[in-house]
Amino acid sequence: MATTPNRLLEVRVYTLKPGGRGEFDRLFREGAMPLLVGHGITVVGFGPSLHDPNGYFLMRAYPSLEERARVLEGFYGSEEWLTRWDPPVMALIDSYGTVVIDAGPEAIEALALRTVHA
Repeated sequence: MATTPNRLLEVRVYTLKPGGRGEFDRLFREGAMPLLVGHGITVVGFGPSLHDPNGYFLMRAYPSLEERARVLEGFYGSEEWLTRWDPPVMALIDSYGTVVIDAGPEAIEALALRTVHA
């Protein structure tokens, strides 16, 4: 786990297949979220889009690009992800995009307080 404050914010926006958002959310909450946390990844927020019935977002934070690469490699390369969660999750995704920005620890903390993800 990182010992320096998270300053990089990764925002991933998904376009899901029509009608699949509820199942995607369930799979995320039951599978991906605990697995992300187990790999030391800070999840800032996630959930459905307010304006798009097929939209979903995920925000994750990291102290550096190197740490991001390291923990994501562990997560996406894990046997649990590859055998249990990747197939059903990917079947619900039409497309996604990712950006990583230097947001600073204060902005990341503020976003986490405003994002409903319980």
